[in-house]
Amino acid sequence: MIITSTDISQTLNDLIREAKADRVFVLCDENTKEKCLPLVLSSGTSGFPEFAGQPITVAAGDDNKNIDTLTLVWRALSEQGATRHSLLVNVGGGVVTDIGGFAAATFKRGIRYINVPTTLLAMVDAATGGKTGINFGGLKNEIGAFHQPEHVVLYGGFLATLDKENLLSGMAEMFKHILIGSHDNAIAQMNELADIFSQGKDATALIRQSVGIKERIVAADPTEKGLRKALNFGHTIGHAIESLLLEKHTPVLHGYAVAWGMMGELYLSHIAHEPTFSIETLRSTTRLLSELYGPCPISCKDYERLYALMLHDKKNLSVDVVRFALLAAPGDVRLDSTASREEILEALDFIRER
Repeated sequence: MIITSTDISQTLNDLIREAKADRVFVLCDENTKEKCLPLVLSSGTSGFPEFAGQPITVAAGDDNKNIDTLTLVWRALSEQGATRHSLLVNVGGGVVTDIGGFAAATFKRGIRYINVPTTLLAMVDAATGGKTGINFGGLKNEIGAFHQPEHVVLYGGFLATLDKENLLSGMAEMFKHILIGSHDNAIAQMNELADIFSQGKDATALIRQSVGIKERIVAADPTEKGLRKALNFGHTIGHAIESLLLEKHTPVLHGYAVAWGMMGELYLSHIAHEPTFSIETLRSTTRLLSELYGPCPISCKDYERLYALMLHDKKNLSVDVVRFALLAAPGDVRLDSTASREEILEALDFIRER
């Protein structure tokens, strides 16, 4: 269940009491332990019902979403006496919710967990839907499991802890939800979203609306056999860019890579589905993304590696064909679309020219 809270500490205390867990563990990273956990433990509480003690704390950053960090979480749960009847509360961004969810999916063959996303990106994407996992072998989310959280608790107060770049990272996934979910006024909605965040207005309603799009898709297809593949729009190219930059030790926030990936996949959508996906739609959408996220730091020398990374994408049905979720028009998603190698390289050219 997705819950919007105005008092995060009270909400979690209520949910934990209802869960009737034998022990409660909290997972966070170094940043959220300092900036967000005090908000979670405010309102005069010293902890949660059956709280096992000190939070399990992992290093921040996507380069730490790996087997070593996962092992650290497993070991902490084991040494502190977690059982199959325990509850894990993940307080953090997408790295924490992904690792925490996977630890919960696998420890004792599965324990319950609650996600408390502290970044905009985690609120609208990673914390919802039950996809958990780690990076492996230089590939994004290569190892993981589907394991749904008991609850996802959205608390707008955490947004005040974020810088502009992290807000933009989350907005990219909100733009994606607009593009796959809106038929008539997607471009107007994208511009409205950008304006609301640039002016510092309350975005709670838009966040809940964005989460609702993903929630409905996941409910219809929880293990990504069909419709849920629509949520991968922008991610085939985006994950390749993200993995490449991680290899180069110049990592970028996930949403930036997705924004650049969407630009490339919007180009592929246009060449595959003209005139329904018009040149005007391509220009309007990519202009906004380019203005917000700036140039993508890749060169033509990176194309072969990027293409090789795309061939490893989990959506592919064979080893030599890259599959995408493309748009015949905003709101009209075409699953399992393909593109030739030449078209994909053209899309990378398109991204670099923005």
